[in-house]
Amino acid sequence: MTLTGKTAIITGSNSGIGLGIARELAKAGADVVLNSFSDNDEDHAIAKEIADETGTNTRYIQADMSKGDQCRALVEKAGACDILINNAGIQHVSGIDEFPTEKWDAIIAINMSSAFHTTAAALPMMRKAGWGRVINIASAHGLTASPYKSAYVAAKHGVVGLTKVTALETAQEPITANAICPGYVMTPLVEAQIPDTMEKYNMDRETAIKEVMLTRQPSKEFATTEQMGGTAVFLCSDAAAQITGTTISVDGGWTAL
Repeated sequence: MTLTGKTAIITGSNSGIGLGIARELAKAGADVVLNSFSDNDEDHAIAKEIADETGTNTRYIQADMSKGDQCRALVEKAGACDILINNAGIQHVSGIDEFPTEKWDAIIAINMSSAFHTTAAALPMMRKAGWGRVINIASAHGLTASPYKSAYVAAKHGVVGLTKVTALETAQEPITANAICPGYVMTPLVEAQIPDTMEKYNMDRETAIKEVMLTRQPSKEFATTEQMGGTAVFLCSDAAAQITGTTISVDGGWTAL
């Protein structure tokens, strides 16, 4: 399918899942707005690279997703938003009784509240255009839980709930809202964790991946950022026009257990 003429905003998209989704949407013809809080030369260089490769109007706009006003300003600065991908997120691992309050507040703000603010700003644009797609990147932890990840699990469950409400409020319009729920995805951040895991457990690479990192992922394979992007492109297609208010698990069977 082609997304030519559509503008996609992807939060937290200068690396990892967000960047993978941005690349696939651009390949499908969408003009893309990359985002992060950093605003360095590399961020703008990535946007130029995608633009040169795909012939799309891909650009970078800085915004801090922990701040609601900047979330809304990102959408306004983009000037249009046909496809909104709420992807920005952070993580912290700690028991509830020891969980730092500032970490809880930051995770809730970036992982959940940012999606509310960007959606609120984007829906009027989608209604004016007569078409829209809201795709929230939740997690297998939006459907299940793990110990020591209270803020992350709470935020991702909240994102799934927000997705359902968005879908109901737009159900009779040509706008859909869905959540992609990844398990473990091979990103630069995950790749960097493999050597430490091998050393900690005195295992070779394959064993460390399958027996430690992917212990809850029955396929014993990482999903890829390209697969995340392909799922997003599908949700933007006409074939997905009646898919709304639901979750799409890309988790190698994690949530089937």
